[in-house]
This record gives sequence, C-alpha cells and structure tokens, in this order.
Amino acid sequence: MTKSPKGPFAERTSVEQVEEGHVLAPRFDADGLLPAVATEAASGDVLMLGYMNADALARTIETGEAHYWSRSRQTLWRKGATSGLVQRVVDLRIDDDQDAVWLKVEVAGSGASCHVGYKSCFYRTVPTGEPPSPDMKLVYREDAKTFDPQAVYGDAPNPTKL
Repeated sequence: MTKSPKGPFAERTSVEQVEEGHVLAPRFDADGLLPAVATEAASGDVLMLGYMNADALARTIETGEAHYWSRSRQTLWRKGATSGLVQRVVDLRIDDDQDAVWLKVEVAGSGASCHVGYKSCFYRTVPTGEPPSPDMKLVYREDAKTFDPQAVYGDAPNPTKL
C-alpha cells in the first residue's frame, strides 16, 4: 500500500482492483470526504450518517472507534469524545466502488448517537404518497429522548446549520 494525498490507502488502478480486489482504495469526493452510515450492531437500526476524510477513516481502522470529519466545524472528531457515547466498531464495510462506508457499532452509555438526544439521528418519518408541501408534518418514531443534550453538551454550539 502506498501513501497518497488521500491517506495511507492504496492508489486506485482499475475497476477490477476497486470492485473485486483485496486492497482498500477509497474514493473520496471533491471535498476529500466519503459518507459513513453507522448502524447499531445488535438491532441493525440506523443511528447516523456522518462523513470521513482519510484521517478519520485511518483513525477508525486503527483504534476501532468511529471518527468523523465535522463539515460544520471543519475538524476531526471521535464520536463520544464529549458525550461519552463512543461508537466501538464491530464491523466496518466499504461499498462496491469504495466511496461509502458502513459501520456496525456498539454505543457506550445510553446507546444513543444523536446530538439532539435521541437514539438515532433518523428519529422522524417523512410521509409519502402525496406531493410535499410546507404544511407537511414529520412523524416522530422515537417516543422520548435518550439523554438530555443540555446536560451532556452544555452550551456547546449546535452543529446544525440553518
């Protein structure tokens, strides 16, 4: 494996190498990122979608704990560094063209992964079957928050951009 500007990963040399080979040669987007879906290992529930740069992917592989690139804060972060809700990677998979990863994780503490306090960042359903409108109402799928974000994060800035 050669060191490249994309981190300590193999260079992409052919479709066959990427799709059928045995080397990790991720394709990061124009911003140097690839999407990372985290699911709870035990239940299969989708917990969150994050993004990884080469450093985040390398640290995740090395430590066995999920690291992400925060697009809003423009910094590397280890999931759970502030909240204690560390994601221990049970299985890390890469898709066929190596431009997305799927992490099956066990989450420390309350088992939550959403900074809003819910277990999953996907705690609402979007109704389908009718054209969208400004009056469309999202349906909550989680009855209550798993933790109090104010107690965990204090006055830390909310990473959601409006």
